[in-house]
Amino acid sequence: MGDLAEQLAFLRQKVAGIDRRFAEKRSRPLAYEPPPRLPQHSEQIETVLSGDVVETAGGRHFETEKLYERHKRHGSVSIGDLIDLPVDLLDAISDGVIGNCHPEKWAFLDTETTGLMGGSGTYAFLVGIGSIDAAGFRVRQFFMRDFGEEKSQLARVSEYLARFDVLVTYNGKTFDKPLLETRYTMCRMRNPFDRMEHLDLLAGSRRLWKLRLENCRLSYLEHQILGVERHGDLPGEMIPYYYFDFVRTQRALTLVPILHHNAMDIVTLACLMALVPQTFRDPARVEARHGADLLGLAKWLVAQQRTPEAIGLMRRAVEIGMPDRLLFPTLFEVGMLEKKQGNEAAAIALFAELVTCKNACRGRAYEELAKYYEHREKNCAMALEMTRGALAHDEHAHEEHAGLRARAARLEKKVNKTGKLV
Repeated sequence: MGDLAEQLAFLRQKVAGIDRRFAEKRSRPLAYEPPPRLPQHSEQIETVLSGDVVETAGGRHFETEKLYERHKRHGSVSIGDLIDLPVDLLDAISDGVIGNCHPEKWAFLDTETTGLMGGSGTYAFLVGIGSIDAAGFRVRQFFMRDFGEEKSQLARVSEYLARFDVLVTYNGKTFDKPLLETRYTMCRMRNPFDRMEHLDLLAGSRRLWKLRLENCRLSYLEHQILGVERHGDLPGEMIPYYYFDFVRTQRALTLVPILHHNAMDIVTLACLMALVPQTFRDPARVEARHGADLLGLAKWLVAQQRTPEAIGLMRRAVEIGMPDRLLFPTLFEVGMLEKKQGNEAAAIALFAELVTCKNACRGRAYEELAKYYEHREKNCAMALEMTRGALAHDEHAHEEHAGLRARAARLEKKVNKTGKLV
């Protein structure tokens, strides 16, 4: 009995501990802000939001549309200017994949989902599609009021996209498009994307701004680049909770901030299209206030083997100004590009400038000068001095450090052989 009593006492102690932990969790503040308390009765969505319940062969769902008129602005971009964007705007940024295509044939897509991780269990309960026309910028939103409306929603998305040739997204290459393709597969439906060219604007935005801005999230670029500051916007991570609350309660007012958030993301995406592709289309005429932005574009030109244009942009970036962490590597890279182009005098001038002050590229600049004096000037004594400078300021890996020592030993032999003092 004694053993049984001890075991019961132990179990009671464990249960009490578990109860305390659950009580603590219930008393802690929630990690997210729940949807606001609304009237307990449910509302039909069409009575709260302008739009219609649409019936298809796959069932029913809700659609709404908002027009942003031509005379309006979204930060620094005029809505009316979107229709006048050049038809060849996307050629350069897409590496020639997307040829001439009128802005009216671009579809700007963004989704709101039941989770941020993707996977076959994640639904795109809201699909927003923006388009440019003579009246301004139009956002059409396809919403499923419950999970059983997915087939109807997806069928209408396919039907609507049939009028467009180019799909434009922001991080859609890794999230929105694969997610929708999965949903079409799960519903045994053909997806509408195979016939469309796809431009993910995230890649171009990162090339331009990742060196200057702390991140390239769409909402951050909206504020930093377009000058738009949203007030009372619903954070993206909160959207699934608001949708689940609507499915449970059918209180349609819960949906208002979700649809507004989605529409604003799509308008921002369209306005960035007026800025980002143009810089890739005509880099030499880009107006920039930050050298880091030009540097990002210059690195893209290097990858495109457009070296003279890249050098020009890098020199402009240096003139505009950059922090030291970018300035000195840029000067060294310009020197290497000038050397590759056969502009030896320009390259040597940059390397000579770099060795005059403390910086992360000083050792490599000394090494380049050592190569020049040994192979071009045939001045072994000067080459040895530069090599010693490289060793004194070397930030290379151990293997390269060993290479510098071997160079120094070889040069010492040559200098001693000629009898010149070092």
